[in-house]
Amino acid sequence: MESFSHYHGPDWSPERLLFHQNLEQFADRVGLIVGLQGNGKITQDAAYDEIKKLWSLLRTSRSSLFDL
Repeated sequence: MESFSHYHGPDWSPERLLFHQNLEQFADRVGLIVGLQGNGKITQDAAYDEIKKLWSLLRTSRSSLFDL
C-alpha cells in the first residue's frame, strides 16, 4: 500500500487530516475488495458486505470527528 497523500487546504485541522487519511484508507480497501471480487476470490455479496462495513466505519469516523 502507498503512504497517505499530503492534505493541503485553507481549512486544515487535525480532525480534517485524520478524516482525509480515513477516506484514503477506505478507498484503498475498496480497491482491494473490488480486485478480489473481479478475480473471483470473493463473491459479489461478500464484496458488497465488506464495502458496506467499511462505509459504516467511515461514516462513524466522520460523525465522531466533526460532531454532526
